[in-house]
Amino acid sequence: MSLSGKRPLLNSLTSRLILSALLLIVILLPTIGIALNKAFKQQVLLNTQDQLSAYLYGVLAVTEMEEGELLMPERLLDNQFNVINSGLYALITQQDQQGKQQLLWASNSFLGQKTPTNLAKPKVGQGQFGELLLDKRPHLIYSFSVRFDSGRADNDTAKAAAPISLHIIKDLDTLAQQQQAFGQHLWLWLMILMLVLLVIQFTWLRWTLKPLAKFEQELKSIQSGQSQQLSKDYPTELQTVATQLNTLLSTEQSQRRRYRNALSDLAHSLKTPLAVIQSQKDLNPCSLEQVEQINRTISHQLKRAQSAASNAWHLGIKVKSVADKLLRTLHKIHPNMSLDYSESLDENALFFGDQQDLTELLGNLLDNACKAANAQVLLSIGLQNDALILQVEDDGQGISSELHQTILERGKRADTYEKGHGVGLAIVRDLVDSYQGELCITPSPRLKGACFTLRFKQQGGKLQG
Repeated sequence: MSLSGKRPLLNSLTSRLILSALLLIVILLPTIGIALNKAFKQQVLLNTQDQLSAYLYGVLAVTEMEEGELLMPERLLDNQFNVINSGLYALITQQDQQGKQQLLWASNSFLGQKTPTNLAKPKVGQGQFGELLLDKRPHLIYSFSVRFDSGRADNDTAKAAAPISLHIIKDLDTLAQQQQAFGQHLWLWLMILMLVLLVIQFTWLRWTLKPLAKFEQELKSIQSGQSQQLSKDYPTELQTVATQLNTLLSTEQSQRRRYRNALSDLAHSLKTPLAVIQSQKDLNPCSLEQVEQINRTISHQLKRAQSAASNAWHLGIKVKSVADKLLRTLHKIHPNMSLDYSESLDENALFFGDQQDLTELLGNLLDNACKAANAQVLLSIGLQNDALILQVEDDGQGISSELHQTILERGKRADTYEKGHGVGLAIVRDLVDSYQGELCITPSPRLKGACFTLRFKQQGGKLQG
């Protein structure tokens, strides 16, 4: 079970929910903003076109033709046409015989401006919108062509005068300012809305995922050995999982106790007959040796069977707390030996397994080191590359290099090696194998004796057994 350690970003439920919320806010709101801004621009343009149409019909209402002459009032009703450079202009043009547009009249607001040469020529009775540049500034123009009767009769037939084109021109700077002001306000409020939604989303996610965070924290607490059960205060969706896990923990612990009690009873029941056999005076040395070998074999195999390495759930045990007890005990057994920690000491290092197994591992290695050492034994506890590293060094004669690999092979008798390094090594080796760890024997770089290194892998913050 992985409760901590580095995990891929998208492998986290919290990260997925946060990323989804961010994508929803960051993509949806700007898209809405762009759509609203575009819709506003189109609406402003349509409104302006309607205004130009209204202006045109207002000017057309006061336009008169008498005998081919254009008659216009000195001032128009809309005062913008009377103010110079107001940004709203009215022009009347007529096409001459060469096909060029000739200016017949211009509103007072157009005074000082150059007549555009690219004015539109719509058909009579039709209008046309467009854009043009006046004094290098963009303007919107609406052109409409009409035809007036000449007012003269020739052979009782009325002759129509040449058509004229009425042009209403409006500066686009005002429209651009309106669009810019609207855009600024729109994006300002959208940014405020995004921040508000982000705060709401993060608050909501934190509140929603709070039971999961609590669930993970309690699992870590159980794994580190600080508690034995999950609490019952969970939402309905997690309550069933918590109940099942509590049942699993209780069942596993009960089965372990029953199993070890049964093994202990078996050991006692076997040792008593063996003790009776050993007490027989008529046993020859060969038989006595075999009985002792059976006794050692039973003890060794029982300790192997009692190992908790095969359990599905390993609680975290602080290595230093177990090591402290062992060092105090070994100081009493070997009072003349300097037995202490090295400078490499991680007081919070955890062994994910059974406390008795850890005691067996460190106890055998430290006891062997004390028997082989001259005066000093060092114990190192640390984490390296996501693995728990335990090292026991002594200043004795060490183990010859040709025996480093041989001593770890199965089937070898522990008492065939040099004094001090054979007792309990078989148990240590089997326990390390059962936890899928590594046992390495090298010369000690500091004390020049033997160095036994135990390495237990970690995956996702948990040592694997």
